[in-house]
Amino acid sequence: MAQLITPAELDDLLRSSAVRVLDVRYRLDRPDGSAEHLEGHVPGAVYVDMETELSQHGRPDEGRHPLPPREALQAAARRWGIDDGDTVVVYDDDRALGASRAWWLLTRSGIADVRLLDGGLGAWTAAGLPLESGPVTPEPGAVSLAPIAEPVLSIDEAAALAASGVLIDVRAAERYRGEVEPIDPIAGHIPGAVNLPTAAYMDGERFRDAAALRALFATVGAGDGVTAAAYCGSGVTAAQAVFAAELAGMELGIYPGSWSQWSNTPGRPVATGPAPAEVTGTV
Repeated sequence: MAQLITPAELDDLLRSSAVRVLDVRYRLDRPDGSAEHLEGHVPGAVYVDMETELSQHGRPDEGRHPLPPREALQAAARRWGIDDGDTVVVYDDDRALGASRAWWLLTRSGIADVRLLDGGLGAWTAAGLPLESGPVTPEPGAVSLAPIAEPVLSIDEAAALAASGVLIDVRAAERYRGEVEPIDPIAGHIPGAVNLPTAAYMDGERFRDAAALRALFATVGAGDGVTAAAYCGSGVTAAQAVFAAELAGMELGIYPGSWSQWSNTPGRPVATGPAPAEVTGTV
């Protein structure tokens, strides 16, 4: 279940009990947030690298951010100092996009208490709470992670869901429509997918309330009794939509290969424009 924690609650937790805080700063145009981490972070927060710890490198037709193997994620989590039973808090500085990927991977790997800092680093500093500079190297932990406990969609399952259920593309509208594509080889979207961009789930840097989120998902046909999943450019930011869905009391799957896999797989159909299912070409 998605859990938010306020800056004041995290400050109290840091003072009163063992908690492991993870700094997951990542942006599409600045994937390495380690320099910003060194300049200032929540006290005790360990920097988590998206490219090497929350994903693995594979072939182009596997997508840009394939899920890491259990053994690699477990080794990373132990480096972050996590032990079995720990409370973990994740944050970033950009609409919870990187932090949601960490939340999704850790909760689906068996860590029960993973919370996301509401409002991210900006809310922490706005509350007048202190930052710490320099590297953080905790004592290694001994956490044991399980294999991811829920199905993730393959490329064929994503194609089938777009035709029979609700497949949500969370990229910016102009990328969905195929007007621009800054990274992947072809612009457009998976035929049948609907668009609900990452910014829609947020009020600034905070998630909208549960009622607003349920109403938002309803605008694209997602709700009770409907099988739905999300994808993005490379499988990272789709996790933010999953977090939002859980806040709204809904279930949302994820297609981790996302557009980066789809657009690198020859023969796949491509749709452009605002209409979900208007096929205009192939990869």
